[in-house]
Amino acid sequence: MTTQQLLSPFRRAVEDYKMIRDGDKIAVGLSGGKDSVTLLTLMAALKRFYPANFELVAITVDLGLEYDKNEVAALENYCDELNVKLITEKSQIGEILFDIRKETNPCSLCSKLRRGALNSVAIKEGCNKLALGHHADDLVETLFLSLIYEGRFSTFEPVTYLDRTGITVIRPMIYIEEKDIRAFMKDKPTVHNPCPADKHTRRQFVKELIASIKQEVPTAKSRMLSAIYHPERNHLFGEVLEKLKENGYFDS
Repeated sequence: MTTQQLLSPFRRAVEDYKMIRDGDKIAVGLSGGKDSVTLLTLMAALKRFYPANFELVAITVDLGLEYDKNEVAALENYCDELNVKLITEKSQIGEILFDIRKETNPCSLCSKLRRGALNSVAIKEGCNKLALGHHADDLVETLFLSLIYEGRFSTFEPVTYLDRTGITVIRPMIYIEEKDIRAFMKDKPTVHNPCPADKHTRRQFVKELIASIKQEVPTAKSRMLSAIYHPERNHLFGEVLEKLKENGYFDS
């Protein structure tokens, strides 16, 4: 899988949802995992030819856990190769989650704390947008998580404006599947996730659940993605009620 092959769905998402405008300064959330490194690589590649001029900066939030120093150094060198400034924000998120609060399901709180740290650094750097590495599989998994654990039909949006910070969150990889990211990342540096909860989360359970469904129905994931990408096809109670109201069904 090449950069050029991934750039096609990447650029399509950017243009479908007007993610990038002339003069944007975009912070890329760089955890060091395969998704965020792919995101940074594609953003840097897009910057070279995209008609709208924009700036890039990479932000890593150090959770205060034990990272492999050689992997971290390799990632720093990779940012230099891409000509992208890297900022590392030290934090005590790991200590808060595992030592103080002793969280058994830390992912939701960790995500909020990391996002808060990313937003703070992005604002300090004068960024108006924050790019995150969520991909197509994350869309479906988040839908399942919301449905199973929260009782909601919901997933994240391609573009989200945050009123409190003035930051717009963009997710340019929503048309890219995880299997293609894995193939792309075979020769790229990554930083191993030192989180004690890695691979033991609700998201991992949902990931395995979707994989088991695909064994029975190979097209299941693509059908789910199609439903998300085309909400006009959905037929849920809220929309039915709206149509009934429009037709005066509840007037009498």
